Amino acid sequence: MVAESDAFVLDSGEYQNLCSRVAVTFDLSARLPGQVFKKDGGDSLFCEFDSVLAPELWPALCELARWHGDSCVDLLVLEPSCEAFYFPEYRMYPALSLSVDADEDDYWTAVGYEPNGEILGSIAKSAEIIAVSGRSGKWGCWGERSDEVAVFQGFPDSRARNEWWTRYGPFMEVADALQTYVYPAPARRTVSKEYATKLTANYCPSWV
Repeated sequence: MVAESDAFVLDSGEYQNLCSRVAVTFDLSARLPGQVFKKDGGDSLFCEFDSVLAPELWPALCELARWHGDSCVDLLVLEPSCEAFYFPEYRMYPALSLSVDADEDDYWTAVGYEPNGEILGSIAKSAEIIAVSGRSGKWGCWGERSDEVAVFQGFPDSRARNEWWTRYGPFMEVADALQTYVYPAPARRTVSKEYATKLTANYCPSWV
């Protein structure tokens, strides 16, 4: 098992370095339904936000990393911010870098870690916006809890994408994600036409 200190960023310099690495992939100031990826990473797939912070998805993240030669997966929490929540409350940096050789339990040990024994301090419970990528900057996953959705890009080709989809799903393309993942029925919220149009424009499959 990997200890929390082996995965979590431990000082300000390391935290800034990880932020810089993740910023190669993402526009950290952007938000859905806007385009969060800086470069066109190919066709997108979506899943529920909470799935990204579940141990079952760890092998899928590792596969994306390995395709691009990344030895570690970086995860950064953008909201709540480090300065406003994590550091003053728990003296922790909401960022981790975990080897692709780690297993599902190691991933859960990190994202589920409860600082000071407080469950609401864990990334799994407290993270509102997350960005996941690797040093290559060629793939990524962006998730927003308020929209209850996460989006992936960076598949080497359509065949790899479809095999990954089948192996690690369920995932959906944007049209189905808007019906199933974004503001699902239990939340009793409706996706606005403006939101749906913008999300579709930014993450529509290339063949459409």
